Amino acid sequence: MDMEICWHGRGGQGVVTANEILAETAISSGQYVKAFPEFGPERMGAPIRAFTRISEKPIRVHSQVYEPDVVIIMDGTLVGKVDVTRGIKKDSIILANYAGSPKELQDALCTDAECHTLDAIKISLEEIGKPMVNTVMLGALIKVKSIVSYDKLEDQITNKFAGKLSDKVIVKNLSALKRGYEEVQ
Repeated sequence: MDMEICWHGRGGQGVVTANEILAETAISSGQYVKAFPEFGPERMGAPIRAFTRISEKPIRVHSQVYEPDVVIIMDGTLVGKVDVTRGIKKDSIILANYAGSPKELQDALCTDAECHTLDAIKISLEEIGKPMVNTVMLGALIKVKSIVSYDKLEDQITNKFAGKLSDKVIVKNLSALKRGYEEVQ
């Protein structure tokens, strides 16, 4: 499986962390990965992108992702403000933190691409107590595109945050992951 992902979000939302967690999970599953963010001197809240390539073979491409298989929109306010559909293919998937339906997202983006939505802000506020959507979106991502196993992702989140966050906060993130997996449309 070769997979190219483009992440769109805002600084401080956990885009870089989500990208790292997915990459680390893929590596622990025996896959090859290139994952990196793209941002300059932007401040908290400024639009940023990140890219992930996952393959069963060594990856020789070192550029940003130009034709993503999956586009992840971590902040629904970017819809209509940032060209999140740039380079998508006929079979690309768009996953968005977006309160509307998948059809409403398709209409807002003027695309026929397969779209999936969930209100990740609502879930993260209910589960974590903060508008930190990264674990919610990771859960939704692996539901719509089986890139890594749910169990491996859960283990990676636990390991990544161990010693950095309290056990209680880790459990909240795992609950957010599960709700993202279960509630994506």
